[in-house]
Amino acid sequence: MRTVIAILTFSAATACLLASQVQAADNLSFKGILVAQACTIRSGDELIAVAFSDISISSLYLNTRTPGEPFYIHLQDCDTQIADSVTVTFSGAENAELPGLLALATGSAARGIAIGLETATDQPLPLNVTSPEQALSDGDNAIALKAYVRGEPTAIANESIRKGRFVANSTFTLIYP
Repeated sequence: MRTVIAILTFSAATACLLASQVQAADNLSFKGILVAQACTIRSGDELIAVAFSDISISSLYLNTRTPGEPFYIHLQDCDTQIADSVTVTFSGAENAELPGLLALATGSAARGIAIGLETATDQPLPLNVTSPEQALSDGDNAIALKAYVRGEPTAIANESIRKGRFVANSTFTLIYP
């Protein structure tokens, strides 16, 4: 696994002043590890916005979720001599009723829903769980994913999903095993 570690160490030292003499001591140390990155994230993919079209509440009551909305993480300049695969982990606030799905951000008007993530082949990708490895090829690659809206079971049973705009935020971490 490729890990970047940078350590900045400050040591406490006292400068002694004796009869106008100053003594110097080695009291600052910098340590680190330089690594080569297997790929770079395409400029603009550091912040990916997935926009859902209008979602019918009655459709959520009937189907419990929407179809997946595709999105991609584009990787450039991949070097398979450094790493030949990548995994992705999404983190964020989990929905209390639907563990593994993303809770809506504060300020969202909609209620009773959560955001789910899945692979391009419809395999669930829960929050804080590492995805299956995806093979890399030299050059440019794309990690294909999907996001969907799912109704909370209680909100579906009580028909209490509330309409309105919503936002949910997640952070993704790429790991090159």
